[in-house]
Amino acid sequence: MTNHSAADKSFKRAKVVLDEAEGLAAAGHWNLAVRRSQECVELALKGALLWAGIAVPRVHDVGPLLKQSADRYPAQFAVTIPQLASISRSLRAEREVSFYGDPESGIPPEDLYGADDAREALQKAGFVLEQCRTLPTGL
Repeated sequence: MTNHSAADKSFKRAKVVLDEAEGLAAAGHWNLAVRRSQECVELALKGALLWAGIAVPRVHDVGPLLKQSADRYPAQFAVTIPQLASISRSLRAEREVSFYGDPESGIPPEDLYGADDAREALQKAGFVLEQCRTLPTGL
């Protein structure tokens, strides 16, 4: 499998996850929409790393590695990397809380998130996936 075909498969998985996140938001499961949005971003950015032939680490936020490797991408994608990394970092911070709640206060995740949170996470995930899909995979 080539780097570009592996990247394309990762982008397709990210799209499936984004669709799931949109469905969860439509059903009022705001916290789960945030969680799935983070997962979409993670898959999309890991696909971008694969595209460039970079070994994908087993971490949830690959933004720093993406920034370190910006010179391996087309210019139109490279200029978005700081924003992509920022989105990755911000949604990474929500990963566990959106799924398990706040352990310090004991507040469940369903009580921590609302429609605006889900809408913002979905917008960020959509932007990241859109940018990643500009990378030419030849497929």
